[in-house]
Amino acid sequence: MAPRLIVHVIHHLVIGGMENGVVNLVNRLPRERFRHAIVCIEDSSDFAARIQWPDVQVHALHRSRIGIWRLRLGIFRLLRQLRPDIVHTRNLSGLDALLPARLAHAKTVHSEHGFDVDNLHGLAWRPKLVRRVHAPLVQRYVSVSQNLRGLMSEQWGLPPSRITQIYNGVDTDTFQPPSKRPRQLLPEGFRRDGLFIVGTVGRLRPVKDHDTLLCAFAGLARRRADLRARLRLMVVGDGPLRDELMQRARALGIAEQVWFAGARQDIAALMQVMDLFVLPSLNEGVSNTLLEAMAAGLPVLATAVGGNVELMDAGVVGADFAPGDRALLADLTERYADDADLCRRHGAAARERAVRHFSLRTMVQNYAKLYEAL
Repeated sequence: MAPRLIVHVIHHLVIGGMENGVVNLVNRLPRERFRHAIVCIEDSSDFAARIQWPDVQVHALHRSRIGIWRLRLGIFRLLRQLRPDIVHTRNLSGLDALLPARLAHAKTVHSEHGFDVDNLHGLAWRPKLVRRVHAPLVQRYVSVSQNLRGLMSEQWGLPPSRITQIYNGVDTDTFQPPSKRPRQLLPEGFRRDGLFIVGTVGRLRPVKDHDTLLCAFAGLARRRADLRARLRLMVVGDGPLRDELMQRARALGIAEQVWFAGARQDIAALMQVMDLFVLPSLNEGVSNTLLEAMAAGLPVLATAVGGNVELMDAGVVGADFAPGDRALLADLTERYADDADLCRRHGAAARERAVRHFSLRTMVQNYAKLYEAL
């Protein structure tokens, strides 16, 4: 039997957790059983270079330039040309491809991966209505967490029997504890022994709430003069809030202790120089970076939102806190900075949990089963 063609429809192919998951799936699904193409509702970037196979086509359609109806017509024509077996759409913008997919006689899968700050909990009436209107065009849904699965069925009215829950997977071979810390990656002022490096990874946009992390870090540095000399903060990622956050760090008096590393291709190596990982997001579907930090053997502090609580075993791999709770985040950071043994124990437990429950291999197997069932 010829390999089945899966067309993945996403908003844009740039650095991001969901996009990374798509690329991992494309790279890892068995080549003898599946082929792939990627359709971007908006655009692509050099992130596409992470795709390992030269025969995977990436098509950018630029909806904001051509409008929704020309987009749908373009998708239909493209699908008639590609003749896919399955079209897998993701998140709200992916719904635009469902009608063209059904008209092109393809099977359809739609998955939800979380929300942005303008619809933080997925309850806004207009997107909810749009999802319900498109429901007859979807043959199978995927949610990346149990929390999201419940929302899809209870709040959006989607049939639970048509929803499959599949956790994101992490490459535990790439992300693993270091045998030796690669300090050469760090700027001056971050390389000497004895420093305690707090790290976070994510797009610099409002839903990630980096401001809470900066304020908590500054508060701890102010009240503990003995810790201030040791504390460093690494912010990995780029986005529309970069300049604003850098200005915020200056206003808080911590500019010399914070490194805005920008968008990086060496996340796994950078995690090997961190001592503690923090995810202060206002909401998450399932965070790839949280899983990567756990696989890297880091103790983790994360907001108790969305799928975060399902990934973590609070008190064993780290701790959780309410969104925006700067005081508690400062207290938790202080606790780990003062207790190297706690860092080691929780980091080891985080690594074990990532390997046992959230491997990339398990994710790929689950998607393969879903596609073949269609």
